[in-house]
Amino acid sequence: MDFATDARASELAERLTAFMDECVYPAEPVLDEQVLASRGTDREFSRPQIVQDLKAEARSRGLWNLFLPGERGAGLTTLQYAPLAEITGRSPALAPEAVNCAAPDTGNMELLSEFGTPEQQEQWLEPLLDGRIRSAFCMTEPDVASSDATNIRTRIRRDGDHYVISGRKWWSTGAMDPAAQIFIVMGQSADPEDATVDRHRRQSMILVPRDTPGVSVVRPLHTFGYDDAPRGGHAEVAFDDVRVPAGNIVKGEGEGFAIAQARLGPGRIHHCMRLVGMAERALELMCRRALSRTTFGKPIAQQGAVQTQIASARVNIEQARLLVLKTAWLMDTVGNRGAHTEIQSIKIAVPLMVQQVVDDAIQVHGGAGVCRDTILPHLWASARTLRLADGPDEVHRGSLARRELRRYS
Repeated sequence: MDFATDARASELAERLTAFMDECVYPAEPVLDEQVLASRGTDREFSRPQIVQDLKAEARSRGLWNLFLPGERGAGLTTLQYAPLAEITGRSPALAPEAVNCAAPDTGNMELLSEFGTPEQQEQWLEPLLDGRIRSAFCMTEPDVASSDATNIRTRIRRDGDHYVISGRKWWSTGAMDPAAQIFIVMGQSADPEDATVDRHRRQSMILVPRDTPGVSVVRPLHTFGYDDAPRGGHAEVAFDDVRVPAGNIVKGEGEGFAIAQARLGPGRIHHCMRLVGMAERALELMCRRALSRTTFGKPIAQQGAVQTQIASARVNIEQARLLVLKTAWLMDTVGNRGAHTEIQSIKIAVPLMVQQVVDDAIQVHGGAGVCRDTILPHLWASARTLRLADGPDEVHRGSLARRELRRYS
């Protein structure tokens, strides 16, 4: 296993770091000002101009669609993309979208690229790759435990040349943004009374344009008080007898669960790559704060407890990064299925690590650590939320344990 950064990734990392220093970090306070200035009622959303400016600048610098391999994207391997995603993770509210590498669009573009028909790709994938529209992924539901995807009850019913969708989703990331013109909806397409259908073949995914009659964004959902601007935030979305052409089904009926697994694998590793960057940003802030403040007659940096926190953060970040890089290497060499154990491992370990590093940084900052004067509260909320997103810790732990036990059965 060779995790060394090659020449191309190094050159892109250098350019991306310059973009962060020159454009993204200075834009963070501007983003806060524009979000606050544009906010009316909770139902209103206005995309901050600073985001559009950063996207134009990133594109002019050749920093665009870095996540996607092949001709449609930057052509990078998962391992090549890892250090770049880590850099963007240092400013999670701005940098990923600025380079068109933000969730849920990344996962949705990968889904359409792998499973979409030529017509679906022309209508939706191309404008997503171009940054002209955004998208939402509608899977989780408020009325069932969606950590088990077979619980999903939204109905996708065939009616002649159309499908009719009925149900309610929530935590649909990006759906508050009017630019999210296409929703990818997962629902149950098999007859609920037909017990002969395998439980993992009952789900399908279907493309639902935002302006289809019967689609309504019910309300925004905040995470620890944050609305995830500029990504448009999470929403609860109702689908009331929504009728779309049969050609909008993705891959075919009964393929939804398999598609979800294929989509979530790369999504999980991208999240963890960015999380390592969040931890590095928190550690940097912690060290700078510790060197600039004095308590009980000496700099905070000389307090034993703080030194322990800093040393532990460095060790834990390095361990997490190595596991993420191993997972990226496996994704490139043996694929999503072959990297299953490692994908679950990083999904458990990395958010927990970041949550602790950020918490220690907050402690060193005192009162400044819990207000919006620093990025730390946002980093903490992001890390804590990702212990639920793409599957809660408990589900991954259970699956990993069963896999490990099978070796000895």
